[in-house]
Amino acid sequence: MTKDYVIGLDIGTTSAKSVIFQKSGVVVSEDEQSYPVFHSHPSWAEQDPLLIEQSAIQAIKNSLENKGINGAQISSVGLSAAMHSLICVDNQNKPLSSSITWADRRSDDQAMSLKAASLGTEIYLQSGTPIHPMSPLLKLIWMKETSFEPFLKAAKFLSIKEFLTSRWFGVDAVDYSIASATGLFDIKNKKWNEQALVLAGINSDQLSKPVPPTFIFQGMDQEVAKEMGVPVDLPFAAGGSDGPLANLGIGAINPGETAITIGTSGAIRQMADRPLTDEKQEAFCYSFTDDLWVLGGPTNNGGIVLQWLKDVLGQKEIDEALNHGGDAYSKLLLSAEDVVPGAGGLIFLPYLNGERAPHWDAKARGAYVGLSMDHRKEHMTRAGLEGVLFSLLNVSEALDRLAGKTSILYASGGFARSSFWVQMLADIFGQDVHLPQSHQSSAWGAAWISLFAIGEVSDLPSIKQHIPMKAVVQPNGVNVEVYRNLYPVYRNLYGALKPTFDQLHSFRG
Repeated sequence: MTKDYVIGLDIGTTSAKSVIFQKSGVVVSEDEQSYPVFHSHPSWAEQDPLLIEQSAIQAIKNSLENKGINGAQISSVGLSAAMHSLICVDNQNKPLSSSITWADRRSDDQAMSLKAASLGTEIYLQSGTPIHPMSPLLKLIWMKETSFEPFLKAAKFLSIKEFLTSRWFGVDAVDYSIASATGLFDIKNKKWNEQALVLAGINSDQLSKPVPPTFIFQGMDQEVAKEMGVPVDLPFAAGGSDGPLANLGIGAINPGETAITIGTSGAIRQMADRPLTDEKQEAFCYSFTDDLWVLGGPTNNGGIVLQWLKDVLGQKEIDEALNHGGDAYSKLLLSAEDVVPGAGGLIFLPYLNGERAPHWDAKARGAYVGLSMDHRKEHMTRAGLEGVLFSLLNVSEALDRLAGKTSILYASGGFARSSFWVQMLADIFGQDVHLPQSHQSSAWGAAWISLFAIGEVSDLPSIKQHIPMKAVVQPNGVNVEVYRNLYPVYRNLYGALKPTFDQLHSFRG
């Protein structure tokens, strides 16, 4: 049986996606299995790792069965996952804790303390991971200082991707980019950082072996393989985190090629041939391969801002959409299209969940500035969408400083389904936007890594010839000028409001 297909398995924050590609990059089949994030207490964000495992198995099974593809027709599988998850496990890879996600803020106090110390700067410069509650390093420090019972009993500490591969293959290995995102990794020497391990109160034997993204897992547990519908000897490549794989999957590999992804959250990233960090600590820098690093910045507030706008402002539109079989988000976006750029002098700081790059401030909060009697829901919606993109433009300034100006801008993720929002991106950045036909860039990047790992493709850059692209979206010159004048106002708002955010923090329920 010929092996005509390759799979990218993407373990995201809210779902597991299995995408089956032809080797040309064309999507043949896909399946997505969702799972919840539990917020049992304020600032907690946890998931059930066993449910995620079942979702990943089911997604692969369904993506095969949906198009009648035999598992023996798959050449390889590449793995992608969201960063910063942490699970305490025993020696048998049984979870002792939930999977604690990047959004968990129990380590706020530990992050503030370390960030204010010179040691925090030193750890950042070595790890490339900003000092923030998202990182497993800070989660581990919190666990140690609070005598968290699963921490005390744990034999190992794994990310969600390692949790799956350790259970499926009996091998503890972690790719460079997931390791980098822990805050415990030395991105220059590709090894665990002893100084960070001491801070966390653990030793390197409790962590997986760091490996390049081409590392192959093989010899899957027979029961898992049977349930998944694949051969036990199907090679799975370690792959990476969803960020660098999205860059690879969209073709943003060379200097000056910048990728923007907006899903629930968002990010802007570039590849570099060396680690790039500085004491401003505005951007992350993670190791990806032996000779590639990815730098950039994530925002907590991407598509989730649109969800909030829908829930808070869009009830009438939702009712109308449901009554006529429409989509509530489309209705909400359509209402904002009639509003002129700049939303009639209304600006939105999109920090509904605090913010990561470039401020790394868990206390930051959202704010409308400039509200007047003339503003309606559609103005607030447009200002919300503009605020998300202004936030990414703010992060891009750090990338420009570290790596140089963007020459080509790529975009992917759920937001790219909206031509309105993509046009807004082109106008705010003042650049052409290049879009792939498929929004599954992380999955395609992971799949390509797996083909490279098994020797079916010669290198990573050649993926550029295998990415089906749409027409380029060009900026509107008039709108570019409006946003060029408005952006400095937006940029100054965080500094002006930060003292207020800090004061309000104590009033959170």
